[in-house]
Amino acid sequence: MEIITSSFLSTQFLVAAIFTLFSLLLALLTVRSTKSQERSDGSGTVSSARKKACNCSCSCNGVVEGPRLPGTAAESSERVMLELERNATTTTPSVVAERASGASMMEQLVPEITTHALSYLDYPSLCRLSMTNSLMRKAANDDNAWKALYHKDFTLEQDSVTPVNGWKAYYAATRAVVNVNAEFFDIIKERSVPAMGRFWLNADYVKCIHASGELFSGYNSVIQSWQLAFNWEQGVDFQVQDVRARVLPDMAWVTMKTYIDLDAGPFNMTNVFEFHNGRWYMVHHHSSVMLVDGEVEQQAVHG
Repeated sequence: MEIITSSFLSTQFLVAAIFTLFSLLLALLTVRSTKSQERSDGSGTVSSARKKACNCSCSCNGVVEGPRLPGTAAESSERVMLELERNATTTTPSVVAERASGASMMEQLVPEITTHALSYLDYPSLCRLSMTNSLMRKAANDDNAWKALYHKDFTLEQDSVTPVNGWKAYYAATRAVVNVNAEFFDIIKERSVPAMGRFWLNADYVKCIHASGELFSGYNSVIQSWQLAFNWEQGVDFQVQDVRARVLPDMAWVTMKTYIDLDAGPFNMTNVFEFHNGRWYMVHHHSSVMLVDGEVEQQAVHG
């Protein structure tokens, strides 16, 4: 009985020792596999972090490639377009403030400085400026700017005038009268009797005094005097200087000096216009030879 008991105990001890050794081996293998997995995961995280940090990828031949977005090419293009649209439509408060300050720069100027700056423009440029935006329209329609432009283009004699509709409207009316006055000299140069007939108002009170001193009164008599002048003389190209105009709602007059030859004495001319049916008509013309050194030069020219 003693022999059987001791052999049984030795067998159980051997089996327990084998299981213990096997368990230790399994535990050791498990620990090694876990450590190797953690190392591989750690190296991958570091490399991806580096790639994200530099945002580039290098090829095997050492050439640096550009940044790559994840996904397909179509997805990348869509992301880029969305980002551009987001950047274009998103405006930070600082950008808004900067734009607001830039837009109101004209308003921040002293009115005298604005008027002085606009005085360097001619009237077509000033009109075009008023069509750009509301701020420029306000600046270009400033009454002081048009008054300064009027004095620059025409005369300083209108300081005492207070135009009812403002200086811009007064400038436009004066410009129209000055253009009509220039048309008068074009008709004389072309010697066109029909054009002269359309230029004068068909009324019995119109009058014309030529440089010869002859007075013609009434529409028919005035037009006949011009027909006679055109038949006897060649076309005359007057040089007009010192043009000064005064414009009222329905009446205007223009004074000037005219030269046929700058070496010869000038003529003093006055043209009077009336506004009828939307246009200006001449109603009075007076031409006289100026005194040169106290003497009147004889110039056989009808003006």
